[in-house]
Amino acid sequence: MDLQNISSMALYIAFILYLIATFFFGATIRDKRKKHKKGIAGKIGITITVIGFLAQLVYFITRWIASGHAPVSNMFEFLTFLGMSLVLGFIIIYAYYKLSFLGLFALPIAMIIIAYGSMFSKELAPLVPSLQSHWLYIHVTTVGLGQGILGISFVVGLMYLIKEVDQSVKSKSRVWLESILYLLFVFIGFVVITTTFNISNYNVTFEHSTDSQIYTTEYHLPAIAAPNEGMLLTEGVMEPWFETPAWFQGSDSGRKFNTVIWSVITGSIIYLITRLIIRKRVGAAIQPLLKNIKSDLLDEIEYRSVAIGFPVFTLGGLIFASIWAEAAWGRFWGWDPKEVWALVTWFFYAAYLHLRLSRGWHGKKSAWLAVIGFGIIMFNLIVVNLVIAGLHSYA
Repeated sequence: MDLQNISSMALYIAFILYLIATFFFGATIRDKRKKHKKGIAGKIGITITVIGFLAQLVYFITRWIASGHAPVSNMFEFLTFLGMSLVLGFIIIYAYYKLSFLGLFALPIAMIIIAYGSMFSKELAPLVPSLQSHWLYIHVTTVGLGQGILGISFVVGLMYLIKEVDQSVKSKSRVWLESILYLLFVFIGFVVITTTFNISNYNVTFEHSTDSQIYTTEYHLPAIAAPNEGMLLTEGVMEPWFETPAWFQGSDSGRKFNTVIWSVITGSIIYLITRLIIRKRVGAAIQPLLKNIKSDLLDEIEYRSVAIGFPVFTLGGLIFASIWAEAAWGRFWGWDPKEVWALVTWFFYAAYLHLRLSRGWHGKKSAWLAVIGFGIIMFNLIVVNLVIAGLHSYA
């Protein structure tokens, strides 16, 4: 078995172990009276989590050796590293606070991120010239680690809101909270629909022109949205319903837009089925699980996560990034979309700390900021990387 296969197997094992650990963490909050069994379940859960993390570390090291460079150079590699960083953040928090219930929320979020990343190309490829630098692993791994720690603030902030938002009264907070939970289902929908058609080796081909050039684009999902002015070359498959609007930029915009549509459709179906089964909003169904959790403790963990993650992100996302930009492109700063949104992220978390420390924004206000902040991170990672053209488009 070669190193690439060992790496893939290690990542798969890590994912399965995280899933198993989640069930053990779930057992810690079901019955308040059985404290002894809860303690055992929590210890088993964290032990399995640590073993899973070590398995993912094996994936990381073996892929690094196999590729000859740090495995953070594309969407698959960076997202799996981000998921690993989030798990590491949870393990550190658990070691300090011994909070088993956090694993019931942190591990599923990490698994969604890893599963989402696994839908992108896993092939080993040589680095483009601009990435052939030791700053690749210095800059990108530091950014990933900082974002993973900030991801813990998102998880805890979401838990706080689920616990504190009144589900019995119709309000904007209730609607926004349920919308965030719905978006998680859309990510799950992306994983489910992409995996389903990957297994069946589904493939259709379009020919279309962009910027006076002829392109051939392969779709791996049935074409709901065809490329703008595209011609379907594959026979005997579903005809597209409409064309992708011309204002979508890039030769691959049609396929990306089509994937978004399928993700929303599949995620919506899974969400509606879940609602039919539980017969209430998802937030309302989860809320009773958190009734014995102290809100002040969640608030403290959320703040500490930002207080630690923010300087790490600053180091990797601004300082190291600027040094690498000078070495690669001859300037410390440009107005590349990725750089702009990294700065937006930095300003947002700086505002979070300012509002919390100077204006006393605790509780719900602070939790909403933590959730929105990680939303900005994911927007930068997904939309800016995949949709908006720029110097970082190779990622």
